[in-house]
Amino acid sequence: MLIARNMLSMPQDENCSLLIYVPFIEYQTLSVNTRTLRLNSRLRAMIKWTDPQLAWDTSEYPYDAVMLPVDKIWTPMLQVTNGISTSMEHDSNDLLVYSNGTVDHKVHINAEINCEVNLFNYPFAGDECPVAIETLSNGDCITSLVLDQVRSIDGSTGDWQTNYAYLKKKREDRNFIAVGLKISWSSPLMTLLLPTILIVLADFVSFALPLDGGGRNGFKVTLVLSFVMFLNLLNSQLPGDGECSPIIRIHFCVCLVLLVLSMLVSMVLTRLAHDGSLIFFHLLKQPAPQSSEDIEEKDEEELKADIHIAQLDGPEDVQMLRKVVKFLQGLEDKQSQKERNHMFADKLDKIFFLFYLVFGIIYLVIMFGIMAAYRCTVDHFNFWY
Repeated sequence: MLIARNMLSMPQDENCSLLIYVPFIEYQTLSVNTRTLRLNSRLRAMIKWTDPQLAWDTSEYPYDAVMLPVDKIWTPMLQVTNGISTSMEHDSNDLLVYSNGTVDHKVHINAEINCEVNLFNYPFAGDECPVAIETLSNGDCITSLVLDQVRSIDGSTGDWQTNYAYLKKKREDRNFIAVGLKISWSSPLMTLLLPTILIVLADFVSFALPLDGGGRNGFKVTLVLSFVMFLNLLNSQLPGDGECSPIIRIHFCVCLVLLVLSMLVSMVLTRLAHDGSLIFFHLLKQPAPQSSEDIEEKDEEELKADIHIAQLDGPEDVQMLRKVVKFLQGLEDKQSQKERNHMFADKLDKIFFLFYLVFGIIYLVIMFGIMAAYRCTVDHFNFWY
């Protein structure tokens, strides 16, 4: 009899309204995409409503409840308001109808929700995303949704943890599930933050290498190239941009700037220790007339070639001895100048190292403090207007 009625339209009273009672919702987070800022959820709901046209007299039909095919009567359609895509399916092909017209049914909803998760503190990120639930209304006839309780199941989903799921309201007619999400920080800490800290630490230790020889400069160039390669390989794992862009991107930029700056300063100080000058090129000049100093230098060069065959006898011996002394004095002066240049460059190197070390420690303390304590605010309810 009830099947023959073919009741496929919404039950209507004199106010053209219908109350739909949802005594229980089971919520589950399927995945959180940090690149697209999407939340995939699954909801299993028990719904009840009353359709007077489905009621019957138990004295005529002595049955308190019957099972009817779900496609033979009207059923409410639940959807997620802030969902990009929502699909509702029936748990079974039959539903339970009582003699007073009350209908019991179970459905499950799969939804992809546009939730701009606050990733400013990534990898110590956490946020509360709303899952707004409503029913579809037809024209002037409205359906009112009454939610009772919700329970979260299977809280761990990859790197994300579902801490809670509470029923809340923005208005009497705006119901939503507040889902508390928090990222498991151990994995991104090991794969993103720890390598950057170790590379910068290796750059600190590289100041123990000597300036001359080129070993330090080659090591620093290797560190910079390794860090750039590291960023390229992990680009797919970095979270996407949003209203609160992850501060870890700034951290990577600062680390790269520090590594490049340390490499350039080391190269400049190596030049200073070797030549005593920061001029990287010399202008070409036309040959100038030889002066008395040039002639003396030429004599010194000739002395280098003839010193092994000179004989010490007569006045020429004194002159030859003076030239030898002057030549050796010149070599000593050059060596002294080279040592002074090296000491000056080494002093500047130590000053830069102290500045680099103090700045690095202060920066890391401030950066981790911001990651752990600062909270960026995001408006998750801009879909309601």
